[in-house]
Amino acid sequence: MARVPVATVSSDDRARLADLEGELKAVLFGQDAAVAQVASAIKLSRSGLRGHERPVGSFLFAGPTGVGKTELARQLARILGVPFLRFDMSEYMEKHAVSRLIGAPPGYVGFEDGGLLVDAVRKAPHAVLLLDEIEKAHPDLFAILLQVMDHATLTDNHGRKADFRHVVLILTTNAGARDLSGRRVGFADSGSGGSSRGALEKAFSPEFRNRLDALLTFAPLDRAAVLKVVDKQLKELQTLLDEQKVTLEVPAATRAWLAEQGYDPAFGARPMARTIEAHLKKPLADLMLFGPLAKGGRVKATLAEGGIRLETRA
Repeated sequence: MARVPVATVSSDDRARLADLEGELKAVLFGQDAAVAQVASAIKLSRSGLRGHERPVGSFLFAGPTGVGKTELARQLARILGVPFLRFDMSEYMEKHAVSRLIGAPPGYVGFEDGGLLVDAVRKAPHAVLLLDEIEKAHPDLFAILLQVMDHATLTDNHGRKADFRHVVLILTTNAGARDLSGRRVGFADSGSGGSSRGALEKAFSPEFRNRLDALLTFAPLDRAAVLKVVDKQLKELQTLLDEQKVTLEVPAATRAWLAEQGYDPAFGARPMARTIEAHLKKPLADLMLFGPLAKGGRVKATLAEGGIRLETRA
């Protein structure tokens, strides 16, 4: 195997790569263009047609919160069968904090500890590496990233090298997100792309942007995508209910209500899990512990004034 291994070396290696884009689209909704570009870069690297002295791919995911940037990175690691490494860049806003990634200089506190980023990649040289909210990082970090994107290597202050040639590097940013958000579900405006791109160009230097394989803009989720998020989470809920012999029926009108309540222009689909917990999981827990679903049964989630009503059948 060259570059990122697909889980393990096996006879279905080619099939896994061929299905990569489809598998990602099955769990990430409304961002088909971003998924296609990421999958294409992985396949290019696996084919051997990409230079060997760079990471597998270097991507900047831009867009509002809650639209799938982090989820794409997490699902990519799952499908490839490699570790998912995440660093929150809000923890590296100060100059001294950046040194924790490659190790403190000799004589400074923390010198003996080594660098967190170098250590992580040395332990997991085949990985998906996510640097979340990169715009919050101190400028010194960008010098480190330029080296990684150019030469796929990073040396800590002990002289230990980390090899990034088998790493998918993903950076996320909310820069320009204001131009893409501020609307309710189902009212996409394709005309905001230019202004958001301008904001990204102001936030990141040409030297940095030119080393990226792709700068991918994640759009706010449309109504169809949010409904798919609802269906995905309801499917996960039903899997849990199956263990208790409970079947949940959620009509289309209730699903649409959940989509509306669980989406927020400022936070994307992140509130969805809380919405489903408040209106379905918690009432179901009472029915299963103390009510008619204690030994299993069927339940239908219908709309009632102010929320959802659960109608049970043994």
